[in-house]
Amino acid sequence: MKSFIVIGLGRFGSEAARSLCRQGCEVLAVDVSSDLVQQISEDVTQAVVADARDKEVLRALDAGSFDCGIVAIGDSLADSVLATLNLKELDVPYIVCKAYDETHTQVLKKLGADKVVIPEKEQAERLAKSLSSTNALDYIELSEDYGIIEIPAPAKWSGKSLIELNVRAKLGVNILAVKRGEDITVSPAADFCIASGDVLVVLGDTAALKAIQKL
Repeated sequence: MKSFIVIGLGRFGSEAARSLCRQGCEVLAVDVSSDLVQQISEDVTQAVVADARDKEVLRALDAGSFDCGIVAIGDSLADSVLATLNLKELDVPYIVCKAYDETHTQVLKKLGADKVVIPEKEQAERLAKSLSSTNALDYIELSEDYGIIEIPAPAKWSGKSLIELNVRAKLGVNILAVKRGEDITVSPAADFCIASGDVLVVLGDTAALKAIQKL
């Protein structure tokens, strides 16, 4: 079981803590606000009122024994810097930080944060990519070059099997799943036939994904 200490229980931190706990992880949630701690206390392994800017407080919580530290204090550069430094000095193996802009991101990376996220920016970019695509229903970026999209099956594919379409060879994409109403077929077999109204979950590089949306 992986263990996490989540510092800062705003919307991002609290959702991360709850999600990790639902996935079976051990989660210690920390915030200076007793109200926020009380709100999440029943949804995580343990929730405590504590000031993560104080290294000795984190030491007393045995922060160094956790597999990962998440610093979700995104609205204060000074506070997130201190919390990150403290986790680093306590030898937390992997540190993820929330930032509010690129400057904040660069500072946290220089301090040794293993991963820095700007949730609002990432959500906005994902939404923009989805909206700017002519028929993409959703988009997940895996890297700068690869992603996953949900698109309605092209009309001319209706009634054809995946082996007939041979999309991997012809288009350079992989069909991961097909949604048909309430049913989802994951890793459809080669003889699976596309029907009108199907929604495809497709993996590929940026160029291939753009090409398939034009069919």
